Amino acid sequence: MTTKSPSLTLRADYYFPDSSSTAEQPGSDSNSDAQPGTITNKPTATGSTKKASASHKTSYDARLPAGGISLLSPPATSTPYFKIGDYVTFAWNYTSLSATPTALNILASCSANSQIYTLATNQTISNATGAVTWDTGNYQATAVQNPLLTQTYTLIIYDADSSISAAPAAGYLAPFDSYKFGMYVPQPYTPLSEYQCATCSGALGDLERKALGMVLGMGVLTVLSFTWFVGGTGVIW
Repeated sequence: MTTKSPSLTLRADYYFPDSSSTAEQPGSDSNSDAQPGTITNKPTATGSTKKASASHKTSYDARLPAGGISLLSPPATSTPYFKIGDYVTFAWNYTSLSATPTALNILASCSANSQIYTLATNQTISNATGAVTWDTGNYQATAVQNPLLTQTYTLIIYDADSSISAAPAAGYLAPFDSYKFGMYVPQPYTPLSEYQCATCSGALGDLERKALGMVLGMGVLTVLSFTWFVGGTGVIW
């Protein structure tokens, strides 16, 4: 008995194209962007590299102090009072900085109305000293809901890349919030001839009346006592 081997037949209509020689369709562009909903291997730009470099932060010796601010004007030992409507200028220099911030945020807070007022944001640091001038008159003219009050304020200066509540770190600028100053609303000028004191009175007050009555009573008592003494003892004939 003879066993037939299966025969292998090759068909000419089976074609395996080489990927390197694939023909382009008319009107197609092999470099065009993929249509929405398709997957493409074309490289796309991402922000991962920038993010990684921006998040990098140098660590300094923990024995180093945190950077600080030393107020130059007004003097740090004084508590000035500024008239609302005037220009208010603060100047300072930096201490113990190993990493200088690129920009600062400068604020003023008032605990009486729980408000924070912006003096400057992202102020660039250009030298070893800094300064800011606050136009309180311009602010007050446009502040309808949160006007400046006759109150005590706290000056706040901190790194714009950090936060107002950031913990002090060696070599880096720590938030500055230890300086207080006062502000007041000036009263309009009134000529002396037109001035009227709302709490003043030409009549004697209750305390004054009691004091005057006591003086007069002691005087009368003294005279009567002296007259009785002289008449009773016969000192004067």
